Formats: sequence, C-alpha cells, structure tokens
Amino acid sequence: MNKNLFILAGPTAVGKTDISIKLAKRLDGEIISADSMQIYKYMDIGSAKVTKEEMDGVPHHIIDIVEPDQSFNVSEYKKLAEEKIEEVASRNRLPMIVGGTGLYINSLICSYDFTEAGTDQEYREYLLGLAESKGKEYVHEMLRGVDYGSYERLYPNDLKRVIRALEVYRLTGVTITEYNARRQEYICPYNLEYYVLTMDRAQLYNRINLRVDLMMRNGLIEEVESLKKKGYNSDMQSMKGIGYKEILYYLEGKITLEDAVELIKKGSRNYAKRQLTWFRKDPRVRWINKDDFGSDDEIVEHIVGGTAFQIGRKE
Repeated sequence: MNKNLFILAGPTAVGKTDISIKLAKRLDGEIISADSMQIYKYMDIGSAKVTKEEMDGVPHHIIDIVEPDQSFNVSEYKKLAEEKIEEVASRNRLPMIVGGTGLYINSLICSYDFTEAGTDQEYREYLLGLAESKGKEYVHEMLRGVDYGSYERLYPNDLKRVIRALEVYRLTGVTITEYNARRQEYICPYNLEYYVLTMDRAQLYNRINLRVDLMMRNGLIEEVESLKKKGYNSDMQSMKGIGYKEILYYLEGKITLEDAVELIKKGSRNYAKRQLTWFRKDPRVRWINKDDFGSDDEIVEHIVGGTAFQIGRKE
C-alpha cells in the first residue's frame, strides 16, 4: 500500500513556513524541506531558513546538512528525502514536503530520471574546458540552437545543468523536456496531495522586496563576510545562491551596496516567476490563492477540511 505524502510548495516569500507549521500540528506531520539553499550550514539569513522558534516543536528534516563547499545534487536529495519519508511514516506521522525547489519535489513524485539518458564524460570535459576558456555564457549560448526551452530556463551560472541539457541532447537527439515527456511522467509511488500557494503578483513582489530589506537589517552582509572568512567563495555552488553572490560582488568592490540589494530583489522576483511557471506544469497541483482567504488560519482550515489524510488529524 502506498504511503501518504503531503506537499506544500510555492514561490519564494509567499508564506509557506507559517502555514506549513500550522498544518503539521493539525495533521500530526513532520516537515521535510525541499529548499536547495536551506540544506547549507551557516547560510541562514540569505536563505530565509526556518528558525527553531518558528518550528515551534515541529520536526524539520534536510536542513543544515551540507557544508557550503560541498556539492549536493537532486539525486542525493531524492535518496535522502525518500529515507526521511520512510522514517516519518514509520512513526505513524504524515510526511510533509515543504519548499520551493521544483526539481527536488519532482524527483520524488515524477517517474523521470535524467540518469537513464546516460553520460558522455568526454563531452562533459570538453564543455567544461570551453567554459574555462571562453566563459559560461559561451556554453549557455550553445543551448539556444538545440534546446531553447532550457536556454530560457537556465542561467549561464547554472553550468552543471546547462552542460547536462547539452549532454542529454547529444546522447538522445531530443531536449530534456522532450525526453521526459516521452516517459510516464506523473506516475507517483505515494498517495499524493499537492498544494501550491500563490497570490497577486504585485503583492508577492512587494513581499519579496520587503523580505530582502529585512535580510539586510538582520545582517546578510555580516553573514556573507563570515562565510568569506571561512574560505567559501563564488566558485562554490552554495555561494551562487541569490543574495550571496550579489553581496560577494559588493564585498569585492565590484558593485555598490545599493546595486547589490536591487539585484537581489530583481533576482528573487525572477526566481518567483520561474517557480510559478514550474508548478503550473503539474496537473495534480491544488492551487491555493491566498487572496481568497482572510488569514493563514483560514487557509489551514480549508486544507485540513479537504485532505483525505486522516492519520493523527487534530480537529
């Protein structure tokens, strides 16, 4: 019998944390993070990492598990998250995936697997060499002619995924998107309930801007300075995250602080737009428009009233 799996996703700054904790208390759940930045230790402010106080006694998993100089990929996330789902379910509690990293979520609830396309190590090395000699932008531009969807979706700095998209096309003759579309994408090994929070776009962007201002007041510059002192730099995957790379540029004297803050806000808004586009692709999503409710408590009541998961429900 398939295990129950509850997902609460949504764009950055939409308010997932508070609602997820209230839901976990009502549904006797434990939260398994699906956030590609909150996995890193010492990176709290820029990732808007949930605090112990905010957790309010609700167990959280897959947070603070990786050193910033370590790489971490979706395959590692999938393995770890599946183990945590098993653990939580074995305690007769509801596993709840909460976060905004769509690729992490899809690794658990979709049947596609990029590794099945195979690998071409020689081609990878060739592309890495091109990136070294001609720049990441040059390799990114190579996508334009063979996989325009990935070209639009990925940034030059996301070199690992850019190279993988080129590699899959070279090996299969189709884009990653087409490759996955040919598979039974929405076969899921769980009894799934999948909710995504949204809200008026202008209001969301305003929340993002205010959150960035709050990060600055809470010490984002000092956090990045501390990471620099520990030896972490812009070549590392973790330090390419929104908020970290821009403050690094500022600390290195490449841009003004005002420009850094504006770039963080713009990058975060663009990221939220891409997140919403990603979640719209999945027909299983139940959308929750926060504008239709008076408070987070009303949203919690709506979801609890509509869920089929009965284990540990507290009315």
